[in-house]
Amino acid sequence: MLKMFSRLISLLPYRTVLFLGRMLGPVYARVAGRQRKRALEQMIESLHISKEEAERIIDRLFVKLGQTFLEVMYMPSLTPAKAKQYITIENRHYLDAALKEDKGVVLLTAHIGNWEWLGAVLAMEGFPLTTVIKRQPNDQHTRILNEYRENAGIEVFARGSSELVGAAKALKKGKILGFLADQDAGTSGIALPFLGKLASTPMGPAVFAKRFKSPIVPAFIVRQPEGGHRVLLYEPFYYQDTGNEDRDIYELTLKMTQITEEVIRTYPDEWLWFQKRWNTKIENHEVPKSPPMAGEAI
Repeated sequence: MLKMFSRLISLLPYRTVLFLGRMLGPVYARVAGRQRKRALEQMIESLHISKEEAERIIDRLFVKLGQTFLEVMYMPSLTPAKAKQYITIENRHYLDAALKEDKGVVLLTAHIGNWEWLGAVLAMEGFPLTTVIKRQPNDQHTRILNEYRENAGIEVFARGSSELVGAAKALKKGKILGFLADQDAGTSGIALPFLGKLASTPMGPAVFAKRFKSPIVPAFIVRQPEGGHRVLLYEPFYYQDTGNEDRDIYELTLKMTQITEEVIRTYPDEWLWFQKRWNTKIENHEVPKSPPMAGEAI
């Protein structure tokens, strides 16, 4: 059923897809009452804004989510030519330079904007993008998303399986490994301040960067008012080895978290505020020992 719906959406002009997404967003907001309530509470607490302002931001967020959903359904029609037309990449030279070091690249991103199109456009532009995916609750959704990712040119690995080794080999071969690093990491994460409140934060990007001496390039995608998207690429940075591995992993993960925070504060109506980002109870704020390659990727 979802695949058939996607085929129908793919037949439409892109402007029509955006228009229908704007109509779908408010409907989704009414159906997802609990998520909207959680988003409001977390936004008010994190940004210290009024309920009225938070409601305005959340309403814009749901409109954009409606558009994102239909854009994902539109992906079978997203060709390299259309990607160039709808998506602008800023500071591409940062990613080009990082790849030339031939140590692989850890791509840091988050659930900001249409992150599926972020991966798709980078792959269509010829960047050797790989990702470790998290299975969706619905297996059909997982299969469809993976099919669309692979059709765009993304090499997909399944999290929690032997394919994680494949992801490490891909990085070692000089490819890009993309991480969504803004979700609750459970008991294996580092307790770090995130938008003013301690949260369990994935260490995966820092652990991979350390192991392979890979540069880290932050990459986010946000909507343009007139339609389409901007990909924001940031200057590469690196794991700094001071001899204290736990502290070094902590500091690198903190830096990545702060970059993500900055983007969220700049574009508050682009981030998934209803995520259970602070779900794990933080008992203390000690620096934990870093586990083997932990975390979730895009």
